[in-house]
Amino acid sequence: MTITAEQVAKLRERTGAGMMDCKKALTENSGDFEKAIDYLRKKGMANASKKAGRTAKDGAVYSLIDVQNKAAVLVEVNCETDFVAKNEGFQKFVSAIAHHIAKANPENPSALLSQKLVSDSSKTVEEFVKEAIATMGENMLVRRFVRIPLAEGKDVKSYIHMGGKVGVLVEVAIENAAKASQEPFHGFIRDLTMHVAATNALYLAPKDVPAAVVEKEKEIALAQLQGQNKPADVLEKIASGKINKYYEDTCLLKQKFIKDDKKTVEALTAEIGKSIGEAIQINQFAKFVLGEGVEAAAEETQH
Repeated sequence: MTITAEQVAKLRERTGAGMMDCKKALTENSGDFEKAIDYLRKKGMANASKKAGRTAKDGAVYSLIDVQNKAAVLVEVNCETDFVAKNEGFQKFVSAIAHHIAKANPENPSALLSQKLVSDSSKTVEEFVKEAIATMGENMLVRRFVRIPLAEGKDVKSYIHMGGKVGVLVEVAIENAAKASQEPFHGFIRDLTMHVAATNALYLAPKDVPAAVVEKEKEIALAQLQGQNKPADVLEKIASGKINKYYEDTCLLKQKFIKDDKKTVEALTAEIGKSIGEAIQINQFAKFVLGEGVEAAAEETQH
C-alpha cells in the first residue's frame, strides 16, 4: 500500500521519531497507526520529543578545519550526561553536524535545523537530531556554532581543551603561506589558541568593546571612588585607569601573554612578525566553554 506524506507527518508529530523511520514503521505495519507507534517504541525511536524538556548541559565542543569546503567550524552540541558525551555514537553525531555546517553554511542554529542534511538529503538536520535523541536516550541540542571561511592570506587554527570542555578558533592574517607552516609562526599561533582557551578574552581590541559596556564600567569605577576627597579631574583620571585595566583583562590584544607576562599579545604578535619578516594581524577568535550559561537559560525558561 501507498504511505502518504500526511500519514508520515502525523506519526512523526506523535512520536518525535525521524521521518524515514516513521515511513518505515507505517510500511512495515501496513499503514496501521497504532501498530506503527508500537513498532517505533520497541525500536527505541518514539517519544524523542518528550526528552526535549530535559536540560542538556553536558556534551562536547568540537572543531573542524575543512579544507575541501574552505571553512573552519567551532560547534557546541549538548547532551544530558558525560556518559553519552563520551559515547562513540555521540562523537560521530557531533562530527557529522560540524561537517554539515562547514558545507551548508547555515545562518544560525534555527536555520541549521531546517536544512537538508548534507550526508543524507532524505532528512533534515532536525530529523537527524531527533533520531540521535531516540537512539541515545537523551535530549540533545546543537546550541551554537561559528563558521570562519578559509581564505588566501589567512590562517585559522583550532584548539580543544579538556577533551571537548573548551574549544577555540583563531584567525590570523599572514600573506606568506609558506611561513605560516614554519616556526616561529606555527608555534606562535598554537600558543595563541592556548592563550585564548586559558583566559577570559571577550573582545579582540578596545575598539570592539561596545560603548554601553565602557560607560557601565566607568559608572562602576566612579561609584567605587565616591567619598574620596579628590578633585573631579583626578577622579576622572583614576576611572580612566580602571577602564584601561578592564581592556587589559578582556581584550585579547591587550592581555599579558600567558607564557610571558612581560609582553602583551599585541607586542608578541609584532615581535613574531618582525622575526619572520612578515606582517601578522589577529583578525578574530571564538571560544566556547561547554555548558556555559545553560543552567541560567533553563531557569529563565522555567520562570
